[in-house]
Amino acid sequence: MILYPMIELLDGRCVSLFRGRTDEPHIWHVDPVAKAKSFSKSGAEWLHITDFDAMSGDDRNAELIREIIRTVGIPVQLGGGFRSLERIAEWIDHGAGRIVVGALALHQPDVVKEAAKLFPDQIVLAVDVFEGVVVSDGWRQKSAFTPSAFLKAFENDPFAAIIITDIGADLGDAEDSLALIAGLASEAKTAVFARGLSRSLDDLSRLKYVPSVSGALIGRALFDGSIDFEAALEVVKPELEKRAQFI
Repeated sequence: MILYPMIELLDGRCVSLFRGRTDEPHIWHVDPVAKAKSFSKSGAEWLHITDFDAMSGDDRNAELIREIIRTVGIPVQLGGGFRSLERIAEWIDHGAGRIVVGALALHQPDVVKEAAKLFPDQIVLAVDVFEGVVVSDGWRQKSAFTPSAFLKAFENDPFAAIIITDIGADLGDAEDSLALIAGLASEAKTAVFARGLSRSLDDLSRLKYVPSVSGALIGRALFDGSIDFEAALEVVKPELEKRAQFI
């Protein structure tokens, strides 16, 4: 399982939000570029960035993100504010390794399908689930899609991966959220990454054994010290098969 350390940006600062509420961000007083490099130094294979300002059409973080892409030394998976094929192509030209789309897939699915064909293995589908349906636009808008129906609509498109987030995970039983993501992952024909289920090393230990989940995004827990990234890598690394001893 691959771990994706996650940097969420608002007004140039690293933040964590409660259900996408930008009016009450938890601000982490760290330099985003230095933090990105620290994840790379600790052994991360990928970095995930979410640009909350871009969701409202504000490009204030663009140069900061370009600097991270140029200097971090590992590929960057970027989400936030992708509303057109042109913007997707622009950020791929800027060096983003993957682009994450969510609202665009709900509102203009044909554009996302075209993007997946033009940029195979570089488009990631975000499936955010709240109260049994897919939500979008910073988790504020409910759709008419169940997550299963949403996955079905894109089952033949060449996505690099699918990120599944249970928005209600902090309210209910973590086991329920794990069961939800595991069930959806078993339906998907593409690699699934879990978001929002990695608050401790124990969470990662459980997630590691979910057969259809091949990655996890970790944000707040890396910033508040609940998870040490190097320790997390040790938890999820493949176990060597025991071999019979021959004399």
